[in-house]
Formats: sequence, structure tokens, C-alpha cells
Amino acid sequence: MNIIFFHSPSNFNSDKWIQGIQSRLPEANVRQWVSGDNAPADYALVWLPPYEMLANRQDIKGIFSLGAGVDAILKQELENPGTLPKGVPLIRLEDTGMARQMQEYAISSVLYYFRRMDEYKQYQEQRFWNPMPAHNRKEFVIGVLGAGVLGRSVIEKLKEFDFNIRCWSRTPKQIDHVENFYGKAQLGDFLSECKVLINILPDTPETRGILNLSLFKQLKSGSYVINIARGAQLVEQDLLIAIDKGYVAGAILDVFVEEPLSNFHPFWTHPRINITPHIAAKTIPDEAMDMICDNIRRMEKGESPIGLVDISLGY
Repeated sequence: MNIIFFHSPSNFNSDKWIQGIQSRLPEANVRQWVSGDNAPADYALVWLPPYEMLANRQDIKGIFSLGAGVDAILKQELENPGTLPKGVPLIRLEDTGMARQMQEYAISSVLYYFRRMDEYKQYQEQRFWNPMPAHNRKEFVIGVLGAGVLGRSVIEKLKEFDFNIRCWSRTPKQIDHVENFYGKAQLGDFLSECKVLINILPDTPETRGILNLSLFKQLKSGSYVINIARGAQLVEQDLLIAIDKGYVAGAILDVFVEEPLSNFHPFWTHPRINITPHIAAKTIPDEAMDMICDNIRRMEKGESPIGLVDISLGY
């Protein structure tokens, strides 16, 4: 069995991954792919692979994306058709330690607003001592956009805090004690009662720009927005307008259209926007390597891999 590995940027610690995969699959020959390498390969482990790496390979059995999202590699295929050989399964990482990190980020952000820490921070800057009544838990409705593996994980953790939770997804989902909405027709009803909106949608043509002024206007007045999905899903200028007009009271953002943010970006200094540098959830190498190797064994036995991507849907 031959496995090729490529990760961009080049300062990535590829040796650790190659050695880790090799130790888990001692029967395999795992190598770093370099330009001009046309030797046989059964599987490819990639992040932002160049066109020549995979385009002409007819014998490859599967391509593993070294991340939970596959939007980057699908964008490459769109811009340079053939980057992904036709008919070859594309497999994404599912969870691999990211679910717990997403839970931590979402919970800390929700509690930050639920306990009114954003308001107390502003009072602190004004040296203003003003104890406020707590939010009503029942009325503090949390809406989660996206109910996939990571979205469902966040929902299950939020349930432990007895919050009133609802979710919206492309297709119907059944989650105990969570009100489910689905499809474009039900998006408005979903948004209307949300005090906090958490976005964990996959990046697809349909979800890009979904966090826009029209959506913000449909939220409960003075709501909060938490984006831990993809930067392209937020229309940044619309968020600034929504905050200025009072539709949105504050936002916590981990992902952005351009990363890192320009030094002149208004998010840096906006008093109602908190930002983090795309750290909500990072791939844990050991767990990712375990999943990849388990999937390769499944495929070698003729079984379907976990995390198989439907390219037509984008996830």
C-alpha cells in the first residue's frame, strides 16, 4: 500500500504525520509528495494540494483532507477542474478532538453574554458600579445554525445548562428537547426567537453570506452572534450596520474573510465585537491520524469510510 502526503504551507510538521501514519499502518509505504512524483499511490493525505499531485492519478482509492472542512480543496477544484480525480472518494476529518474544543468555545461565549459580562466590561471602563438583573433563562433562546457532527455536539453540551435551544439545518434533524427548523422556508421562524445565534454551518455556495443584514433583522432585538464556522458566511459590513442599528448587541467572531485581519480592520477596535484568531477548534494530530488509518482499513476491506464528502453538497 502506498500513501502520499502533502500539506501547504511548507513549514507544517509533515514528518510527524508521516511517521505517525507509518507507525499505525506498518504495511504501508508513506512518503512526502514532491513535484514530479508520479509513482503509484493508493491514498493521498492532503491540504491545498497542487494540481499536478492528483490530477492524472487513475489508480488512487481515496483522498483524505487534513481538516474538518473541505471548502478549500473544493474551491481548488472549482478554479482548476481536475485537481480532484473524477470519481475518487474525498474524505474529511470528523471530530478528531474538535468537538470538545467547539463545545468549550461555544459555552464560554454563551455564558459571557448570559451573565452580561459584555455589559459589565463596558461599565468597568466607565467606572460605573451597576448590578443588573440576570437574564431570564427561558427567554434567553439559543439558536444553532448547523446540526452536523460539530453542531450537534455543541447542542448536546448546551443542553446540560438547561438553556432553551433550537437549531436550523438544511434537512430535518431529530434532537431530543431541541426544536428543529429546516429549509429556507423555516429560517425566519427559527430566527425570530433567538437571543443568541451560533453559526456552525458548513461552507457551501448556499451558506456563504448567510449572516447578513436581512438575517440580523429577523433576530430578537439586541441579540448576540457567535461565528465559529467560516468567515465567508458573514457579511462583515452588515454586522457593523446591524450593531449600529441595535439589531445585534454584540458578536464573538473566530473566523474571517481575510485572515489575519488587516491592522486597519474595524473589528479590532469595535467595543461590541470580540475576536479570536481562528482557534475555536484545531485538529489534534493523534486523533486525526487514528481516524484516517481506521478509515483506510475500512476501505481496504471494501467498507465505506466515515466522513465521506458529497461533493455536490460541499460537505
